[in-house]
Amino acid sequence: MPHAELNGIRLYYEIHGQGFPLVLLHGFAGTAQSWAPQIPALAARYRLILYDARGHWRSESPQDPRAYSQEIAAADLGALLDHLNIKKAIVGGLSMGGVVAMTFYQKYPERVRALILADTGPGFKNPAAREGWNRAREEVTRLLEREGIRAYADSSHAALDYYTPREIMLQLSPVGLAHTNRGVLSFHDSWLFDQVPTIAVPTLLIVGANDTDFVPATAYMQRKISGSELVVLEGAGHGANVDQPEAFTQAVLDFLSRRLAD
Repeated sequence: MPHAELNGIRLYYEIHGQGFPLVLLHGFAGTAQSWAPQIPALAARYRLILYDARGHWRSESPQDPRAYSQEIAAADLGALLDHLNIKKAIVGGLSMGGVVAMTFYQKYPERVRALILADTGPGFKNPAAREGWNRAREEVTRLLEREGIRAYADSSHAALDYYTPREIMLQLSPVGLAHTNRGVLSFHDSWLFDQVPTIAVPTLLIVGANDTDFVPATAYMQRKISGSELVVLEGAGHGANVDQPEAFTQAVLDFLSRRLAD
């Protein structure tokens, strides 16, 4: 699978199938491989585009912390679409990938045909809640910086990243993850949260019933995004696409078939 020099980094990406472009963005400490359960069915109908985010596995991990932010992550996606001569795509993401998908929509709304947001949220309106989240992320960052990737993989912090096999997790860059955690997953204001009601494309929200940290955020987004659809997957946690792969994939296919029929 190819790499491309995009937006100042070397980015790894994969393309499966043909049809209207569908991009899926993985979560923190994930990879393009996180979407393996979805590839056969989605590639049968769409041009499925997957990639390792900057700071993750086969893509470059810049040493400069200033090379990581939600806006830069969104610009990476835009650069990849430009590289592939794609003007508009369906954009989906899980967890961190959902944050990037929402940011991309806000920056480039004309390039998004529909959104798929799984086990994710737009940050926080309440400053105290936001600060609590950021403190937790900083704890993860310091572990990665001080003790490295093995310590992170062995810690309770990696529990949400079970969509990444341990043998792959240990190949991830602790520098890339630390900078991603601080730059992409930390929230410094309520901008993205405040923009949720402006989403005006067909939007599918998926959340695992056991993903208790993200069920409230998903419910909020459903209330605020006009015409959005919600699927709660029983027996699934934060990695809903690997916990219930068939149900997750079918939810995506049904949504796209119904809402994009025109």
